Amino acid sequence: MKPHARAVVLAAWASIIAFSAAAQTQDRAQAVRAFETVREVLQHPRCQNCHIPGNAPLQYDQGVPHAMNVQRGGDGFGAVGMNCRGCHQTQNLSAEYGVRAPPGAPNWHLPPENMKMVFINLPSAELCHVLKDPKHNGGKTPEQLVKHVAEDKLVLWGWEPGGERAPVSVPHAQFVVAFKEWVAGGMPCPAR
Repeated sequence: MKPHARAVVLAAWASIIAFSAAAQTQDRAQAVRAFETVREVLQHPRCQNCHIPGNAPLQYDQGVPHAMNVQRGGDGFGAVGMNCRGCHQTQNLSAEYGVRAPPGAPNWHLPPENMKMVFINLPSAELCHVLKDPKHNGGKTPEQLVKHVAEDKLVLWGWEPGGERAPVSVPHAQFVVAFKEWVAGGMPCPAR
């Protein structure tokens, strides 16, 4: 190959590499922005009231300790004699039970004690790392996480919580799109 032709080829490859690097940087930045929407949802009271650092779930929009000294229990389904399903049915109770009636969804529970998946008071970067780490996310792959946030009935309850509870402020479809963008972008974490 002639020196001039070689220089043209090398310049073309350099342009392709630079374009690719710029596209990756843009994709990463977009994925980090998408994670901000994910963080907003996960740190809403509908999610963080059960994703707690201790063993007593929280309730209401104010995140007050659960009445009756309810405790997580080893499996996340409540302490012996106070199983979550004793009060939380598979769906919200009708309005005739009052606005403070226990909410309900299938499989009502907290994460188990050995994998708490804490969302409360975590900076975005730390929350991101918790969510990505199978040792802290229930052993889920990125694809399983997407399926979980898109289809799990307990997760979906956050958008139809019943009573006077505020639903998650970000529409569910928007949350799922943002979650998928974050996963497709390689699950990058914010700097802080």
